[in-house]
Amino acid sequence: MAHYEKFRLSTLAAVVGIILTIGSGNSYAEAPIQFNTQFLDVKNGTSLDLNRFSRKGYIMPGKYTLRVMVNESQITQESIINYYIDDNDPDNTYPCLTPELLPMLGLKPAIAEKLTLMKSVQCLQPGQLEGMDTQTDLSQSTLKIIIPQAYLEYSDDEWDPPSRWDEGIPGVLFDYNVNSQWRHAEHDGGDEYDVSGNGTLGANLGPWRLRADWQGNYRHENDNEESFGSGSEQSWDWNRYYAYRAIPQLQAQFTLGEGSLESDIFDGFNYLGGSLITDDQMLPPNLRGYAPDISGVARTNAKVTVTQRGRVIYESQVPAGPFRIQDINETVSGDLHVKIEEQNGQVQEYDVSTASIPFLTRPGQVRYKVAAGRPQDWDHHMQGGFFTTAEASWGITNGWSLYGGAIGEQDYQALAIGLGRDLALLGAISIDMTHSRAVLDEGSVYGDGTIQGNSFRASYAKDFDDIDGRLTFAGYRFSEENYMTMDEFIDVQDSDDDRQRTGHDKEMYTLTYSQNFSAINVNAYINYTHRTYWNQPTQDSYNLTLSHYFDIGEMRGISLSVNGFRNEYDNESDDGVFVSLSIPWGNNRTLSYNGSFSDDNNTNQVGYYERIDDRNNYQINVGRADNGASLDGYYRHQASYADIDASANYQEGDYTSGGLNIQGGATLTAKGGALHRTSVNGGSRLLVDVGDEANVPISGYSTPVYTNAFGKAVVADVNDYYRNLVKIDITQLPEDAEAIHSIAQVTLTEGAIGYRRMEVLSGKKAMATLRLHDNGIPPFGAEVYNSRQQQLGIVGDNGSVYLIGINPGERLQVNWDGKTQCEAVLPDPLPGDLFNSLLLPCVGNASPQPDTLSSRNPTH
Repeated sequence: MAHYEKFRLSTLAAVVGIILTIGSGNSYAEAPIQFNTQFLDVKNGTSLDLNRFSRKGYIMPGKYTLRVMVNESQITQESIINYYIDDNDPDNTYPCLTPELLPMLGLKPAIAEKLTLMKSVQCLQPGQLEGMDTQTDLSQSTLKIIIPQAYLEYSDDEWDPPSRWDEGIPGVLFDYNVNSQWRHAEHDGGDEYDVSGNGTLGANLGPWRLRADWQGNYRHENDNEESFGSGSEQSWDWNRYYAYRAIPQLQAQFTLGEGSLESDIFDGFNYLGGSLITDDQMLPPNLRGYAPDISGVARTNAKVTVTQRGRVIYESQVPAGPFRIQDINETVSGDLHVKIEEQNGQVQEYDVSTASIPFLTRPGQVRYKVAAGRPQDWDHHMQGGFFTTAEASWGITNGWSLYGGAIGEQDYQALAIGLGRDLALLGAISIDMTHSRAVLDEGSVYGDGTIQGNSFRASYAKDFDDIDGRLTFAGYRFSEENYMTMDEFIDVQDSDDDRQRTGHDKEMYTLTYSQNFSAINVNAYINYTHRTYWNQPTQDSYNLTLSHYFDIGEMRGISLSVNGFRNEYDNESDDGVFVSLSIPWGNNRTLSYNGSFSDDNNTNQVGYYERIDDRNNYQINVGRADNGASLDGYYRHQASYADIDASANYQEGDYTSGGLNIQGGATLTAKGGALHRTSVNGGSRLLVDVGDEANVPISGYSTPVYTNAFGKAVVADVNDYYRNLVKIDITQLPEDAEAIHSIAQVTLTEGAIGYRRMEVLSGKKAMATLRLHDNGIPPFGAEVYNSRQQQLGIVGDNGSVYLIGINPGERLQVNWDGKTQCEAVLPDPLPGDLFNSLLLPCVGNASPQPDTLSSRNPTH
């Protein structure tokens, strides 16, 4: 009998669903559908609440908490939407689109200005825009507003207009990246320990982001030889305090505090002050800029540190072999110093330039950067006087851009002007000239007086689409001997070393070429940097990589790579060749050969790599070097709370070493918080709330994270000003859990802490019967909710209801006529058979109201 009742309920729901899908989707004008209540086979036709089913899209008057979407894009997570009776159609209702909601629709300004509100309820007057419609799905708690694209601002699949950007919620954060290394020397028994770290402490208040960057280092050496002994050194610096916010109306970012000058024309320097800078991230993706790319080779497991004027901007451990760092923030400009600390004790150092592609701006567009303040060093000491700087680029016509800028300080001025040209099939080029004037006081290397000089720069880039190649000749620069940058002027004026000028640039250029030979599956990459000084030796570095992909029999995806490099730094050179062969070996496993050849050591290794799952992988290498056998290993674990990398290395007769890198963060808000992985220190993140459900997998753009014991998880792999999509991985949910809202969208401003609630029901499923205090039954269509206002089911005929997500002792609310009419309490423990014997008394003062459709003529 119970199975028959379930069959009747399913059949009824299916019939109602089919009827409701017939006809137009217009929720403002729809012919009513009348039901023959006798067909429903219930005892009393007056116990039916079919108003919500009488016409497609009908919603009973009242307040509803809904997600709001415009077409297929979600614009709010939880909004209280009032539904009112339509004065022109008493049998219909409409959702109230309030003045607070209207700006988020993304309408073109000319369209939005013409819209009017109803004075009585302050809602958008329905029917003003032809083709605009609303659709409400209470089962998904969703209000979809359908708007023709012609009325909307520009958007694409991954980008929303500024009206839909989310500033996030208030909260605090602490991000960190900690590296530790240990090395034991076999020949003398000495030990070295090194722990370094960097990160960001921050707080978000409305649109403002308050940040403090830190870095620290501890080093201890214990040498058994009496002539050296033991020693330790340590440092801790809060190297930058600053606050920033987005100015969407200007497509710019406003920053106050300490920072490094961001400029496409002038060399950077540290200062305390403020800046207003056009932010390319606020533009659609196809109009955005570029980020620097750093390449190198590690002979062993190594720590790679990238600094700019002493501040760590990137630090990570890498396994032996070539590496490319491509996630440096695109706001970084100027020269970077790269330091590779091998586990065998060797150190490589070299400088790279972040010179960008030719300076071009789209027709009619103006990009600008304005800053003012006082120069300072990383110890927060002021240097020099008050300065102002401004630069801009203007797209004159399609293919021509004019750009320039100026820096002004009491004793230093610089003026630059340049021209960019799109040469179409010949590529793109930009040229500029900068003139500097410096007034030096007595004691400088130049003596007391004024010196002036010029610097010339040219950049070129060309894509060879026919042959799949790209050439970049970035930042050729020649500076006269008397030319001075602001940073050099500060050093000359404030240096304690006889005020000598250091790092006096003469000529510098970077040449990069990449080529894909698709016919033979070969990729080539060349990077060459040449740098000369007026008072220092020349520096050159190059990196050449050739990669070949091929198959042998049933072995697919074999790769062979040869990398040659040379780095000259401080009158020393480092040359080498690295050869690697990778052979896939079944699913998620790879066999490899690595050979490293240099003047002072040659190493040959064979390795085995395995990806255990999405969160864990490891690699083991065994080999032989000139001075003996070697063994090393590398393990990576992506936990929900941090990324963890561990490495170990043994070289016969020489050393034993190990390394550990942990990168993560903590975020806390009034909505909750969690420990989590990080992408960029102090960057944007999304707090996901699934109620009290633990171990729910949440996917962003990388490995899923799992909710903590409080039902919270932080997804850090989100992009600023992009439409980010996060979802619950329903394939990995526990058996008794069900996702009601499994997908969320959000477009965050830079540094925001976003918040999204995603409904998950955890508990048993059951077929129950509800009975009122007078032995009556709730009306057909009544809704059952738990204490968290999650819908568990809809009442069918004869009081039957299929429930999901129920738990022992839980209190349920039964709603009809827009409010809670009675409550039922589940037994504790639940009965063993949840589909035959669950009778739930529903206690309350209300009785079911006569159905408003009962007086109408039934449809035959």
